[in-house]
Amino acid sequence: MPIEKANKKLCVEDLRHAEYYGMQKTFDTLYARSQTGEIFEDLMGTILSRENILLAYRNIKANTGSRTPGTDNLSIEDIGYLTPEAVVEKVRFIVLGSRHGYRPKAVRRKDIPKPNGSTRPLGIPCIWDRLVQQCIKQVMEPICESKFSNNSYGFRPGRSVEYAIASTYRLMQRSKLHYIVEFDIKGFFDNVDHSKLIKQIWALGIHDKRLIYVLKQVLKAPIKMPDGTTVRPTKGTPQGGIISPLLANIVLNELDHWVESQWQNNPVVYKYKVGINKNGTEIKSSGFNAMRSTGLKELYIIRYADDFRIFCRTKTDAENARIAITKWLAERLRLEVSPEKTRTVNVKRRYTEFLGFKIKVQQKGEKQAVKSHISDKQLQRKKAVLIEQVRRIANPPTGSTETVETKRYNTMVLGMQNYYRIATQICKDCSTLNRSVMTVLTNRLSTQIGSRMAKKGRELTETERKLYGKTKMMRYLTESGEPIYPIGSVYPKLPMSRTRSICFYTANGRAELHDNLQINTKLLLRLMRQPLQSWQSTEYADNRISLFSAQWGKCAVTGKEFECLEDIHCHHRKPRKQGGSDGYKNLILVLEPIHRLIHSTEEDTIRAILETLSLDTVQIRKLNALRNAAYLKSIA
Repeated sequence: MPIEKANKKLCVEDLRHAEYYGMQKTFDTLYARSQTGEIFEDLMGTILSRENILLAYRNIKANTGSRTPGTDNLSIEDIGYLTPEAVVEKVRFIVLGSRHGYRPKAVRRKDIPKPNGSTRPLGIPCIWDRLVQQCIKQVMEPICESKFSNNSYGFRPGRSVEYAIASTYRLMQRSKLHYIVEFDIKGFFDNVDHSKLIKQIWALGIHDKRLIYVLKQVLKAPIKMPDGTTVRPTKGTPQGGIISPLLANIVLNELDHWVESQWQNNPVVYKYKVGINKNGTEIKSSGFNAMRSTGLKELYIIRYADDFRIFCRTKTDAENARIAITKWLAERLRLEVSPEKTRTVNVKRRYTEFLGFKIKVQQKGEKQAVKSHISDKQLQRKKAVLIEQVRRIANPPTGSTETVETKRYNTMVLGMQNYYRIATQICKDCSTLNRSVMTVLTNRLSTQIGSRMAKKGRELTETERKLYGKTKMMRYLTESGEPIYPIGSVYPKLPMSRTRSICFYTANGRAELHDNLQINTKLLLRLMRQPLQSWQSTEYADNRISLFSAQWGKCAVTGKEFECLEDIHCHHRKPRKQGGSDGYKNLILVLEPIHRLIHSTEEDTIRAILETLSLDTVQIRKLNALRNAAYLKSIA
């Protein structure tokens, strides 16, 4: 019987990975313990556990940046070639085995151009140091998440730009907070105070001194500059490090809670009735109404990493908040605010900019409604990037083709539309872009013979039909038939507010966005922990687990469910002797007798196995496809 299609699962990639390696319960426990205020004095055992290290490998492998080498010129592929046991032992030795303790290698500095002409320094750690950082992050994150503010949205599980913009719309439109203070911290990532950060980590309940030592070494890792010189930092966390976003949130978490204590979570609020709405948010209107008569300044914060906005009801409150927060950042966090870029905006008159959007409120009938666009800087930048890619379509660089460059262009269009479609005026902005881009595209793809574009091409995929199936703007390359996605065809979307009950580290909190594995998880974990042969790599082991889940714990040929480890055989579609890799697409899980059938050349053996299996026509066809891929003739 073929594998039956099960009901579609809700799945969050990071959560699924944690389930594959049996770490989700551990993370849930850390989160629950942190909520009760427990102190953590021995986290290194969890950090350096086999399962956590291999999970870190899995999470890094899923990131395209893992293929970018550090100063040692190694990437994630170099780790994937090793056996799981070798990877585990190597990480443990790097962290604890050295006589001098953990010493990260130099971080490679790379300057990334910014739209304003300046550059942003990016630090790229060596791949083994990235693996160590990922191991630490996985264990620290649930502990920190229980203490982080609900008004922080950047680089946190289950949070996004969309949620931050939804909260911005709500405060401006429904709460009528029309005075916004735009803050800009000077070189935040380069100016984080190390000693202050360590104290904040300690205050979160992380008292493992071995872990604190490793974190100090991460912060002090030498930086190899583009000119070849080496710098040893005394402050800052390098952008590009896996753990840097978590450390940034730890630094500014104190700011979040201080701002909230001034109004949103002021002790006075809890002297009055507090309800809970359907979204899981506390209803504090009774306390807020009482506080408004006392003269306290009303202010809210929305933060995404180091970018944050303060929302106030009056100009006086906004100016007072700007002065107070500037002083607080300098005294408490030793961070300086840029006076040129920090300003107060009345959004009834001018746009405020946040996360690439420009937003204001305008009169609509008797109410005031939010009006938002792509910010002017981002609109110009996107226009330049798309036009440059159009030129690459017309004149592909050496080693590329018209079709390849068109696919890159389509990826850019889709990514931009997905990000900015929550702007209320996105259709107007994209229409402006479409005129500019299509003018260049039409001119560049025109020849003396005719256009290299057509109105018809290859059949669209289901996703493409949903997005662009009804528009008349779609064009295709004449030779390959590859579609050219129209930037002007975009569907606006209301930004969804975050449901407060959602949490990655509780069973109830995951229920709305993720389904638990609906397979034999005990067998999956036994497969994950199974000792491997010396030739079997970490990549092989990791992909084998993914296949078990993807195949619903069943044989790919017979559809029969695996019952024990001995049943599960991992077959290379293209044999390793012929250059086959341990990549996901080259592997498949089958029952032991099926595996013997794939490789058998003796007629008697083949007949004997076939008699015991009683395969149908479809199963024989699948079997023969695997035999042919292994350079063996089909079974009649």
